[in-house]
Amino acid sequence: MKVETQSINFNADQKLINFIQKRMDKLDLFYDKIIKAAIYLKLDNTSDKANKIFEVQLSIPGDVISFKKVFRTFEEGVDVAVHVLERQLKKRKEKLRQNS
Repeated sequence: MKVETQSINFNADQKLINFIQKRMDKLDLFYDKIIKAAIYLKLDNTSDKANKIFEVQLSIPGDVISFKKVFRTFEEGVDVAVHVLERQLKKRKEKLRQNS
């Protein structure tokens, strides 16, 4: 799967980008028809500790699955996003099986 990462309001280091790529590659185990993942990392200008916005748009044939939430760290955001997207992909795969 092709993973496109964009960082807004800061420069993401290569270590973070590699971490995101590694975690997102796990989604291929659950649904092999994923076209690409567009990931947006944003820093919110608030004094709140949870000021990191993690957004994913997963392109699959015929649809786009999105996830967006605010976290304390981007690593935490990746882990939660992968877990949520994994569940959604499993549901989609099961639905496709029942329809065919």
